[in-house]
Amino acid sequence: MYLIEWGLWQMATESEAKRKAHEAEMSPEEKKAAEDFYESDLEDIHFQPVSEKPHARGPVFAFNDTFMDMRCGGSEEKRGLLTLATLGGVLPTISVLTITALNFLWTDITDHETRSLLMVLLTVIMTSAAGAVLYIYTKYGVTYTRLEMLTSRHLLIRFNRKTQKVHLHRPSYCGGIVTFPWKTTGSTALYPEDDSLSLGMRLGLVWHPSLTGLPHMEMALLGKQGQGGSELRDEWEFIRRYMEEGPDAVPRPRLSTQLPSPVQAFSAQFEGLGRFFRKSSWLFKVVLLMVWPAFVIIGTGHWLSLLLCWRPRWPKVIREAGRPGKPVPPVTTLADYPPAIQERLLANADRWQLKPGRRPDKQTRKAKKNTPTV
Repeated sequence: MYLIEWGLWQMATESEAKRKAHEAEMSPEEKKAAEDFYESDLEDIHFQPVSEKPHARGPVFAFNDTFMDMRCGGSEEKRGLLTLATLGGVLPTISVLTITALNFLWTDITDHETRSLLMVLLTVIMTSAAGAVLYIYTKYGVTYTRLEMLTSRHLLIRFNRKTQKVHLHRPSYCGGIVTFPWKTTGSTALYPEDDSLSLGMRLGLVWHPSLTGLPHMEMALLGKQGQGGSELRDEWEFIRRYMEEGPDAVPRPRLSTQLPSPVQAFSAQFEGLGRFFRKSSWLFKVVLLMVWPAFVIIGTGHWLSLLLCWRPRWPKVIREAGRPGKPVPPVTTLADYPPAIQERLLANADRWQLKPGRRPDKQTRKAKKNTPTV
């Protein structure tokens, strides 16, 4: 499910009217948090070692001396819910209403003996209902359905160490395919004091406008959910060493298939739960065993979602990047987007502006109480 990526792109390209309506619903605290970016925050972007145990938690789809492909996606474990809702609810409803309306129409046209005012009225009602449901789904529902059906099977990120570029592969409605310099890449896994926040989270990579020259911020959530500890720092260290020292500096990862594997579909639900499950009480484990049918249903929906998507394919210039004599893919700029998208990106550029200086230290409640008022 590409809900997070779609939401971030919708925010970056939001119209003025929608943005005003959204900001009107925000509380003062939410508005303050949305504007709480300081220049000192970018000092966290560094490429020093952060772990002694580099490890790729996967899925890794390709790994060689030139590039490495990994899976992205901020809500992969929830994939399948939209598929089940669409295949099990929306499409059957549309089919039943359409078939019923066509039967009424056919009867009115061919069977003159049964034609009556009531039959004509029922035909109009059924045809209107079928048309209304089909229109609503086509106008609004298809957008959500394509977040996990009839689209790319996975979001991908490619690290090309020969060209020192990072490429994101996403559908156009999630931001499209973009290219960034490796040295503009920020990570959310740098410091041991943040390890407690990694439970249930994925490794996040960030490209801020002040480094990329774009009017919006880009983000990629890699691999599997963390189980706490230093897992995310280990994964970032794996990527860092691969890009700066080469494939021999890291343990070779186990490669995953890009085919619609049922193993990937069912195991995604348990990402980030392994350590928690092992340390949980026996009662909690019994409860999980009791709800196993739900895991089977969601896993089946996830697999159907993979089956109804196609394998993503990189553009030729990115596939050949790093080979002798082949061009280096250009870095993505604002001019690469359509004029209408450029206009909206620029209109929302103030979302990512940095406040000068360093972020002020947080005051404790006691310190705030003792602060003299003027």
